[in-house]
Amino acid sequence: MKKTWLLGFGFFSISITWALYNAFVPFFLEKFLTSTALIGFMMTIDNYFALFLQPWIGSRSDRTNTRFGKRMPYLLIGMPLAAVFGSLIPWHTGLLTLVLFMVLMNLSMSLYRSPTVALMPDITRDNKRTQANGIINFMGGIGSIIAFAGGAYLYERHSSLPFLSSSVLTLICLGILLYTIKEKRDAIAYVPAERQTAASFRGEWNRPTVFLLGAIFFWFLSYQGVEAFFTLYGKNHLQLTEGQASFSLAFFSLAFVLGAIPSGLLGNRYGKKLIIAIGVAGLIATFAVISFVDALLPLRILLIVGGLFWAMININSYPFIVALGKEQSIGTRTGIYYLISSLAAITSPPLMGGLIDLFGYSVLFYFAAGGMVIALLFLLGVRDSGISGAVPAQDASRPV
Repeated sequence: MKKTWLLGFGFFSISITWALYNAFVPFFLEKFLTSTALIGFMMTIDNYFALFLQPWIGSRSDRTNTRFGKRMPYLLIGMPLAAVFGSLIPWHTGLLTLVLFMVLMNLSMSLYRSPTVALMPDITRDNKRTQANGIINFMGGIGSIIAFAGGAYLYERHSSLPFLSSSVLTLICLGILLYTIKEKRDAIAYVPAERQTAASFRGEWNRPTVFLLGAIFFWFLSYQGVEAFFTLYGKNHLQLTEGQASFSLAFFSLAFVLGAIPSGLLGNRYGKKLIIAIGVAGLIATFAVISFVDALLPLRILLIVGGLFWAMININSYPFIVALGKEQSIGTRTGIYYLISSLAAITSPPLMGGLIDLFGYSVLFYFAAGGMVIALLFLLGVRDSGISGAVPAQDASRPV
């Protein structure tokens, strides 16, 4: 568990960087672009890399073998580059340099995100992975809270300070990982993997999996739309300051952190499908109510409630997709899971931006609630007696 907490610093740096990026980059783009749909498209750059580059990098890291290990070489290259290009974003001189720095930062992060995720099962025994993933989600959530709360304070003093701070933290986290985690010493079984075949990938698309992937797509469609446009929604629809809007997201992240470990325990006790369904139904109601809220305090209270429901969904969705397949297909199903979530992240901001251009910012949470309704319908279509109820004991070893 000590190694897991230390590995959590890698997820901490990723979370704090993305939270600041999603909160403040739309303000930079808004200076040059009048179309909200185009702003939304620009905010999906990272997901195009996630769709094509990250699965390849993750697979390649399985077969890498250096004196630093399988995953660490990608962290050694990607994290410093991401720190440099991320710190340059607020120093853009025009739209061209802004987009250039955004692309280079996203490209750099794509080099190490998948290998960082893969380190957890590499160094964690089967019967500890659920607990380990709860710790990692906790560390990532702490990063988001610091980003939204501290980032808002720093941004109001100078727009470059949040990005400079996240770059410094990224380098510090890299130093911690290099000093404390030695792959060849700490890995449970250090064996470079063999290449997976296309047939093994196609064999994973059974009926319950397809329905669950449909649900995953639509709840990420809703979540990504809210995440990409909430700060602009707060500024332009609720007349909040940019700092107030970004700080409000800290309440959502705080609730997610508090709900992460309990949500995993509930999923193991009562079944992942049931807990996810409660989370989806709760977010439908929460997003619907937020549509009628125009004051800061009730908004933040509802964001806390929404963060708890989102934890019930997000913490249990990955082990649910894994539980629908065979034990030896975990790697393949992980790739499918990230493929679908990346497709949702690519689709949502441009679609939401176009709707905002047509109907105004008030449509944001109506759209989010509607996406969750469709997700719930897909989820109800998942028929599998082995996991719709309580999860068998052997499933506890699977990561959340």
